[in-house]
Amino acid sequence: MERLFFTINELTARAAKEANSMSGYVAGSATSEYQNMVNRVYDTVEKIKEKKPNLAEKAQHMAERYSRKLAEYFNAYYRNEASCPSILISGAGNFPVRKKEKQNSRRETLMNDWKYLENYATKIEHLLTMEQPILSGDAQAIELLEEKLESLKENQEMMKAVNKAVKLKDTAKGDEQLKDMGYSDDQIKNFREPDFCGRIGYPSYALQNNNANIKRIESRLNSLRAAKEKGNQEAENKFCKVVENADIMRLQLFFEGKPEDKVRDILKGNGFKWSPKNGCWQRQLTANAKYALSRVIKELEKLEETA
Repeated sequence: MERLFFTINELTARAAKEANSMSGYVAGSATSEYQNMVNRVYDTVEKIKEKKPNLAEKAQHMAERYSRKLAEYFNAYYRNEASCPSILISGAGNFPVRKKEKQNSRRETLMNDWKYLENYATKIEHLLTMEQPILSGDAQAIELLEEKLESLKENQEMMKAVNKAVKLKDTAKGDEQLKDMGYSDDQIKNFREPDFCGRIGYPSYALQNNNANIKRIESRLNSLRAAKEKGNQEAENKFCKVVENADIMRLQLFFEGKPEDKVRDILKGNGFKWSPKNGCWQRQLTANAKYALSRVIKELEKLEETA
C-alpha cells in the first residue's frame, strides 16, 4: 500500500524555531514529526486492510486526505510562528505588539484546525474498531451492522465472563480464568479494584448499555433488511411523486418545478431537505419519515384550502 506524504517547508520550520526558542533547530525534525504522525495513521490503515478489507479503500482515501491536511496545518503553523518572534528572543524594545496580537489570533484558528485533524485521525481508527456511525444509505450497511452486532454480543459475553471470574470466592481460580481469557496481571488488578460504589469487574450499567445497543442494532438490521427486500417503491399524490428509495434508504419527494416558499417551509419543518444531487426533497427512510410524509400531505391540503 502506497503511503502518500507531502512537503514540509523546513526553512519556515527553522525560522519558527529560531523566533521562539534559544535552542537550535534540528534539521529535518519538522518533516520527521509530520511523517511519524502520518505513518501512525497508515499503520492503522494496514490493520484495516487485513481485518476489514471492505473498508480498505475508504481508509486509504481518508489517510491520504489526513496526510495532505496535516502538511497544510504544519506549514501554516510554522509560517505563523515565524511571523513574529517571542519577546524573550527579540527583547521588549520596539516590540511589534499589533503583529503579536494578529499572530495569537491566528493561533486560535490553527488550534481548531489541529483539533479537527485529531478527530479525523480518530475516525480512521474507528473504522477498525467499528465505533464509527453506520449510515443506512451505505451500500454495505447491512454487512457493517451485522459485524457490529457480532462485536457487541461478544463484548457482552466477555463482560459476563469477567464478572463471573472476579466474583468467585476462590480468587486464585478466578485469576486463572481471567488469565486464560488473555488478561494481564495489571488488568486483573484493575478488575478487582472497587470503584466509588464498591463494585468490581464491569458495573451493571455497562452490561445494560451494551445490551441496549445490541437491541438497537438488531432493530435497525430488521428494518433495513425489510426495506431492501421490499425494494424501491413509487406512489403519486396530487402534490408530488413519492419514492421509497431502498438503495440509499431515503424517502424522496419529487415536485414539478420549485415549490413555493410556504410549501418549502412545510417540508423543512417535517425534516425533509433539498438534495441537489437527486433533484428532490428527502430524508432517511424510516417509520418516522413515513409519518412525517402523512403530516406533510395534511398540511399541504390545508394550505390548498386557504389559498
